[in-house]
Amino acid sequence: MNPTHPWVQTVAEAKEIQEQLRHQVITKDCLGEVKYVAGVDIGFEDNFAISKAAVVVLSYPELELIERAIARIPTVFPYVPGYLSFREIPAILAAFPKLTIKPDLILCDGQGLAHPRRLGLACHLGVLLDIPTIGVAKSKFIGKHEEIPLEKGSWKPLYDQDEIIGVVLRSRTKVKPIYISIGHKISLPTAINYVMGCLTKYRLPETTRWADKLASHRQK
Repeated sequence: MNPTHPWVQTVAEAKEIQEQLRHQVITKDCLGEVKYVAGVDIGFEDNFAISKAAVVVLSYPELELIERAIARIPTVFPYVPGYLSFREIPAILAAFPKLTIKPDLILCDGQGLAHPRRLGLACHLGVLLDIPTIGVAKSKFIGKHEEIPLEKGSWKPLYDQDEIIGVVLRSRTKVKPIYISIGHKISLPTAINYVMGCLTKYRLPETTRWADKLASHRQK
């Protein structure tokens, strides 16, 4: 794990850190054999005062749940679009040391390079953990794309002006697409392949489904 930076209090400070860390993002494949894939998600408790991070580790390609971890910490940053990683990553970093298995790849419920400053949650987390990551978002934050064919597996590039910042993937036939972007230490074609490999019959990858289920569960 790379040393973490100070967890800031203002948007101006957060923006400065994004501008610094964006240059550390690696957009080529730097991953070996992938035996374990992880999913991360955040829920909130006590009227958003507590951030609850869930991390799940699944075998790959079997997608069997191997391990899970939860951490709860006080919420440290307000909800500000474009800066969600500063709100969510502190709790995720608190959960990761509870794992006994280090994942080879993390699928994040959020954006990667598909971000105004090219440092969405997946990029930010990947740089801090020094683990390959992919951003798999349920909705578009920035960018434009052509119409996606209705069949599962169809995709189109997501553009911000002339730059490809991700793809829009039909993960299930005739169902709303998902938005995939590089996080860290992975190329976009490889990211697409691994997301497809984590899909079953649902819209979202199994990593996201398990992490969301765990993050939303109210039991102590």
